[in-house]
Amino acid sequence: MKLEKYLQQKLSVKLRKPIRNFVNDLRAMGHGNNLNKLAQIYGTDKWGRHYYTQHYITHFKEFKYEKLNLLEIGVGGYDNPYSGGKSLRMWKKYFPYGKIFSLDIVDKSFLQEKRIKIFKGSQVDKEFLMNVVNEIGEINLIVDDGSHINEHVIETFKILFPILKEGGVYVIEDTQTSYWSDYGGDNTNFNNPKNMMQFFKSLVDGINYQEYKILDYQPTYYDQNILSIHFYRNIIFIQKGKNKD
Repeated sequence: MKLEKYLQQKLSVKLRKPIRNFVNDLRAMGHGNNLNKLAQIYGTDKWGRHYYTQHYITHFKEFKYEKLNLLEIGVGGYDNPYSGGKSLRMWKKYFPYGKIFSLDIVDKSFLQEKRIKIFKGSQVDKEFLMNVVNEIGEINLIVDDGSHINEHVIETFKILFPILKEGGVYVIEDTQTSYWSDYGGDNTNFNNPKNMMQFFKSLVDGINYQEYKILDYQPTYYDQNILSIHFYRNIIFIQKGKNKD
């Protein structure tokens, strides 16, 4: 019988948590630099189902030993207040000097621990998000693994990207919902402006705005503050920085 199943049968939720965490931390010893392995140990679907961690290694490795603040939107575990937080513990292990923050529409405070703090609220509630930002301070990395609803993803980006620290990275996961109608996506008109993929594709040209031959062109905020956009299967990485001469 697997340990996790045994613990579920024999112990209360409060007792299971520290034991599970202790066991996973033991298993993670010696793997602190291997994000793929950490994802497997802590059970997040960022590896195995989606294979995102191979891309996170590429874009996050330079932040590995920084005293950073990472904000992940969405804790996981759906409506169960005792379930989720697997990727948060992976980030905690990968960034030994980092503070990990998250937010969820469900109260997931039970999953908090040292260097992991979780807020309850909506990812499209601007007042709530600003209160979260004020409490966190500078944010180096943002990962949107929240509702995956196209409208929500775009609105959250518009609120939080300007707040992201210069040199930071903004990540949008599960962009396959851009093609799913039940998430507000569009599988027939890929140029639909309400489609998240179209929204982020529309920002690509702006990286080269200084080459435009358009008289009196006024660069947008995104033109001037996005250095690169990387598209992979179902995930996007956007690097923030001054895109000026």
